[in-house]
Amino acid sequence: MSTPASRSTLAPRVVVVSRRSELDELLARHGTRGAAAYFLRQRGRDLDEVTARHEALRTALTEVGAAIPADWRRGHVERADLPRFLFGPEDIVIATGQDGLVANVAKYVDGRPVIGVDPEPGRNPGVLVRHTAAEVASLLRPAEVKGQKRTMVVARLDDGQELYGLNEVYVGHASHQSARYLLTTSDGRRERQSSSGLIVGTGTGATGWCASIAHERAAPLAMPAPDERALCWFVREAWPSPTTGVQQAAGSLKAGEEVELISESERLVVFADGLESDALELSWGQKVRVGVAERELLLV
Repeated sequence: MSTPASRSTLAPRVVVVSRRSELDELLARHGTRGAAAYFLRQRGRDLDEVTARHEALRTALTEVGAAIPADWRRGHVERADLPRFLFGPEDIVIATGQDGLVANVAKYVDGRPVIGVDPEPGRNPGVLVRHTAAEVASLLRPAEVKGQKRTMVVARLDDGQELYGLNEVYVGHASHQSARYLLTTSDGRRERQSSSGLIVGTGTGATGWCASIAHERAAPLAMPAPDERALCWFVREAWPSPTTGVQQAAGSLKAGEEVELISESERLVVFADGLESDALELSWGQKVRVGVAERELLLV
């Protein structure tokens, strides 16, 4: 599969995506290493461990930077700035960090290849960050960087707003307390529900939040494969009452099928892949449809 870079007259641009380390976060909060060390000691932790992980990330980022060909363009963006960063059609993205970082970047890089780099092999699951920094040079060497397609999920509001996810989309109350809504499944069945939210997941996300929910169900739902154009969905903790039901609690969606939710609560939210800071809001009576997205992640 050719990348957008192979069809562009511009030299490819490699965009490295990372997030601040725990040490960075501690120093931003406490100001000095001494204060950060005291804070950690109070909680039975050691600053040396946090520093070692920080250095591992810094070393990986340095090695990734050195692997980029000298005549290629380069950029860098932190996770928090992803919604404001403009990716170009010739970009190759290198997400350096934990698996969740690849999921966070996926919805912003439609069709562009993403290389996941694990700065601490053996510590992270490495499901999406499948490469070490030392492997990056060989991955960038071919004229066309190739990858595997991963299915994504999309939520579309009736006002035209859209939100994409690689693992799953959550619809419910911002605080995860009870949300009221009218649910319509892909086969047209309707049920008014009160629950702690609806989760619609992909095959990539089937090892995470969806897997946890499915494990608790008496009749587990077959999970799709990461590249399968299908989704699974679960209602969390549906509450039976004289006006709300619990019959439509799980199901599957094929490409072209959707599950629909009409809010009967104020300020429900839709967020993807655990990134609650980048959420859409539903007011009372507003509708959201969730299904298989046309765009896919190209994971190297």
